[in-house]
Amino acid sequence: MDGRVKVVGQVERVDGRSLTYAEFVDRFMEPNRPVVLTGLTGSWRSSEDWTLPDPADCGRPNLGFFARNFPSPLVPVAVCSSREFTDQKRLEMSMPEFIDHWIRNTEDHDSSLLYLKDWHFVKEYPDYVAYTTPTFFVDDWLNMYLDSHPIHRDSDIANHKNEVNCADYRNMRSSVYNLNDDVSEKHFPEFHKTEWLECIQEQNEVIFVPSGWYHQVHNLEDTISINHNWFNAYNLHWVWNLLYDDYKVAREYIEDIRDICDDFEGLCQRNLAANTGMNFYDFFIFIVRFTLANAIELCHIQQLEDTVIPTETAHHLVYNLTSIRNVASKMIGTDAFCTDNLLHISDDNHTAFSNIKEILEEDSFRRLLMTLSETYEHIGRAERICFNTRVSSQMGCLSLSCLKSDCNVVDHICTCEVHGPEDLVRLIDNVLLDK
Repeated sequence: MDGRVKVVGQVERVDGRSLTYAEFVDRFMEPNRPVVLTGLTGSWRSSEDWTLPDPADCGRPNLGFFARNFPSPLVPVAVCSSREFTDQKRLEMSMPEFIDHWIRNTEDHDSSLLYLKDWHFVKEYPDYVAYTTPTFFVDDWLNMYLDSHPIHRDSDIANHKNEVNCADYRNMRSSVYNLNDDVSEKHFPEFHKTEWLECIQEQNEVIFVPSGWYHQVHNLEDTISINHNWFNAYNLHWVWNLLYDDYKVAREYIEDIRDICDDFEGLCQRNLAANTGMNFYDFFIFIVRFTLANAIELCHIQQLEDTVIPTETAHHLVYNLTSIRNVASKMIGTDAFCTDNLLHISDDNHTAFSNIKEILEEDSFRRLLMTLSETYEHIGRAERICFNTRVSSQMGCLSLSCLKSDCNVVDHICTCEVHGPEDLVRLIDNVLLDK
């Protein structure tokens, strides 16, 4: 790294095979510290298919394999040498065109460097299992939710993309673009005091980039990477903070029309959804459903007399609910959830977080509950009975920890009402009171 950047240490490197999930949480995820993990990708199909087999090629990308097997009509490409506003210029081209450009640039070095970025490969090629998510990252609320729920409920918000913008560059408006550039002391007066960690990520290694950590990558050779954006209870507050910051920017842009706008807050929320992929109501619906799923699991554990469920699972569920409670508490005072503005939100949005009975009967919620339950079974590797005959259309309880034919946990939770963040805090307090 350039001498203008003060590097104070190396990112810790750990053999992932010798690390338990609890150790990963204690050492890295909860304290929000980076780590390079080795030994986790040996069985990945991509490790074999995506690199040239000859040892003399030193693991270089197998471009021919990509051109033959993934002939996408259009992929998103960034032009590394060109800037547009706070990011690189973006293009779209076919995968064969991108591969041809890559090969030409390797041979003559005259072409501009292109970076195929933010390609949703798994969505486009679901039958090709490129990788298996390491256990450390399976508690993935973002993708659990996207697999079973739409992000938006409002009909007046474009819903053709069911995704959240997790990209770093949306926050680049107030960030240093390149650490090795001459950084303006006027715009970033504290930059020279910044301390950095660095590492070299070798082939088949995984790096955990913590929430809120600015990072920059310099590829030392031709590289293919798999990026997996996710969040859970340990960084839920980071998601809310980013969403709230984006909201303040969206509101500031249109502040001058507040007095002539019939539903100013609604307009702010629509603009936030357009810019970030999620607004406050989308996020609240999200955390209501995860509250219900975690509450159902925890209530079942509390009812079991001879439980075979490890203590760690109960700890996860309590931590999850506490984390959601902390975020919901911050949402109570926001304009979006004041009484007047709640009167303006759509019936679809209001029903999606207030009608608990209807939520618990939705197939989408039942799939979410099953996935959450299976996730903690996978993490805990507990010996549990799983009724494989259960299907998402079955009425009644779907918790993997429930062995009762007359389970009343769902009926108990159905008596609750949630009309805003304050009600959600009360619901969580009631669940945790019985733990």
